[in-house]
Amino acid sequence: MIKITFPDGAVREYPYGSTALDIAKSISEGLARKVLAANVNGQVWDATRPIPADASLKLLTWDDTEGKSTFWHSSAHLMAEAIESMYPGVKFWVGPATENPPGFYYDMDLGGHQISDEDLRKLEAKMAELAKQNTAYQRKDISKADAIGYFTDKGDEYKLDLLGNLQDGEITFYTQGQFTDLCRGPHIPHTGFIKAVKLTNIAGAYWKGDEKNKMLTRIYGITFPARKDLEEYEALQEEARKRDHRKLGKELGIFTFDDQVGPGLPLWMPNGGIVIEELEKLAKESEDKAGYKRVVTPHIAKESLYLTSGHLPYYQDSMYPPMELEGVKYYLKAMNCPHHHKIFDAEPKSYKDLPYRLAEYGTCYRYEQSGELFGLMRVRCLHMNDAHIYCTKEQFYEEFKAVNEMYLKYFKIFGVDKYVMRLSLHDPAKLGKKYVDEPELWKETEALVRDVLIRTNTPFKEVADEAAFYGPKIDVQIWSTIGREFTLATNQVDFAQGRRFKLTFTNKDNQPETPLIIHRAPLGTHERFIGFLLEHFAGKFPLWLAPLQVKILPISDKSMEYAQTLLDSLKNADIRAEVDDRSEKIGKKIRDTELAKVPYMLVIGEKEMQEGKVAVRRQGKGDLGTKTIDEFILEARKEIKERTPNP
Repeated sequence: MIKITFPDGAVREYPYGSTALDIAKSISEGLARKVLAANVNGQVWDATRPIPADASLKLLTWDDTEGKSTFWHSSAHLMAEAIESMYPGVKFWVGPATENPPGFYYDMDLGGHQISDEDLRKLEAKMAELAKQNTAYQRKDISKADAIGYFTDKGDEYKLDLLGNLQDGEITFYTQGQFTDLCRGPHIPHTGFIKAVKLTNIAGAYWKGDEKNKMLTRIYGITFPARKDLEEYEALQEEARKRDHRKLGKELGIFTFDDQVGPGLPLWMPNGGIVIEELEKLAKESEDKAGYKRVVTPHIAKESLYLTSGHLPYYQDSMYPPMELEGVKYYLKAMNCPHHHKIFDAEPKSYKDLPYRLAEYGTCYRYEQSGELFGLMRVRCLHMNDAHIYCTKEQFYEEFKAVNEMYLKYFKIFGVDKYVMRLSLHDPAKLGKKYVDEPELWKETEALVRDVLIRTNTPFKEVADEAAFYGPKIDVQIWSTIGREFTLATNQVDFAQGRRFKLTFTNKDNQPETPLIIHRAPLGTHERFIGFLLEHFAGKFPLWLAPLQVKILPISDKSMEYAQTLLDSLKNADIRAEVDDRSEKIGKKIRDTELAKVPYMLVIGEKEMQEGKVAVRRQGKGDLGTKTIDEFILEARKEIKERTPNP
């Protein structure tokens, strides 16, 4: 018998070799019908895989993130089976589940075949046909020699490449129906769980993400355990298309791209410049109150700076190639931290100077792969709400807590109700390769971060092998009003760079000590955050953030002089306003202003002019009655000052 410990602490005995599905059936048949996979001792397993010894067990369903991930990865294999049946000889690279966008994809070499949107519909039908066969996903351990033989016979150079990094004992095949693939799993019990299929997009992807390699075809998809889930998803996607930041950014004159400037290098239009200024004003106000010192650093630096920081060995693929001048290599700045470390080191520090907080909206340049560029969400030039806090271990709790509180303040201002902090940890097996080789410091700093999150009741989840190379980090995940997930920013703890740069302060014992460093960027970058806000607000910015806050709409030319007087009053009150002086009917002026998503309209005719008032309309709300201009300005200024959310 084996002892199984459940999440509530209960312990039960089961026959040796029982599967998670067997255990679920012993609880209830209804539960067993929902189980997609299982978390066994912290690892996700097939629900049909025998459990060989005492273990902790969590049964995973569609309601669990790991359950969805297993469901979607299994769906990728189902799609591959459908593709192989329609395009014999196709070779597959990798087919993971994805969080953003939710679902899965598979990269493949179609051997010259082209797939159209019409073909996607045929593939969907084939996947639905295969799913109905309730075919089991079968796991098989296989030797490296046999695996190499299998894929050599198929002439599959992609899987042979993957096998090059694997050893005997860590190679498994999964088979369902007529499809077999090299895969570590896990998978759902059988294809019958997949009730609704939508293949969403066709794209190109370089093999291994390297532009020097062959371009493969990538097909994205999403599946659900019920038809109604797909219908809800499609309704959400339709709303998301209306809110697409690329579409809204163009319509509202926020940003543009130009081929001669280059891909991934946004040009901010005048309206975008206003949004940027308002966000910077918010950040500067918050940071001034929190005791940050503002600095400015160059856009380039010598190679030696990034060698000292350690970024070049770990990060070079994401940096622009160097420029060589007078025998010295210079790099475009991809991160602000090394520059800030130099500012910290420019003058002697004592414990009385700590915590020492440096802030900058620094411009950085990162060479994102062409295929990964996406509107403002993935760009090559970015303006980061960056700061670095140099503190003692004793100060760490309060400083890290204050950073999290700043995030929460911003969430409230922007109406972000759903969020989670992803605590990204290192992988001990990759020390010295992907991560700084300091095992004890990794344990200590990860414990420090976890302690803050637990003690402040901050919602978080832990993710392995996603830390920064110099320390653990928090990735801040937020959801828009329509439920779309975005990665806003990161909050990182650095135990390595202080030592690399030989940063010290004189402690209370008059001895040199290296500070801990907190990297934080609560508003992320202008690019990503404004992209999020466009979709979150559907382009309808709150009054304080709107590029144009008020539009004055004269009913006829008789009111133009009065309109100009009102405009002067609004501008004197620092309210961004314009007059619509077109010879159009008032109905069209109102409709056009609504489409332009201007928060307030002041309609004026002979009656308003005689009474010295304005007829106020609110975007999306309609008529709010008449007021004097002074009354309107007083209310609008209060709304702007308090950064009031949209009504």
